[in-house]
Amino acid sequence: MTNIQPMMTDDGTFYWPVRIYYEDTDAGGIVYYANYLKFAERARTEYLRALGLEQNSDLAAEEKIGFAVRHCEIDYQKPAVLDDLLKVSCKISELGGASCTMHQEICRIDGTLLVSLEVKVVCMNLAKLRPIRLPASLVQKVEKYI
Repeated sequence: MTNIQPMMTDDGTFYWPVRIYYEDTDAGGIVYYANYLKFAERARTEYLRALGLEQNSDLAAEEKIGFAVRHCEIDYQKPAVLDDLLKVSCKISELGGASCTMHQEICRIDGTLLVSLEVKVVCMNLAKLRPIRLPASLVQKVEKYI
């Protein structure tokens, strides 16, 4: 069995490992299509954590901001199955004033591409539920990779 560790590469791509469990599969034994969105969300959350930003304590509690998916395009190419070990990548491809677009891929550990996603995330004021500018701390940490 091969294991991978979370990692950030020199170009700013973050990788998060995901193991496929029985609960992730449908009656046919393949990963239920909506679960790929969960895997991608986990990778985005861990990406922020790797950058030194905790969504719950730093952003939500202290700054009263959070992130919401504004748009998502997903392309399913091949299925994952029970016990597969996957790596989910996350890289910011575009920064806006209040949003960022992330390119994500979900691959088997051998590099076989299963799913690709383009996700636009908007920074939100949690009290007003309105878009606000991205935190300067986030912009400073990722703009060098774009």
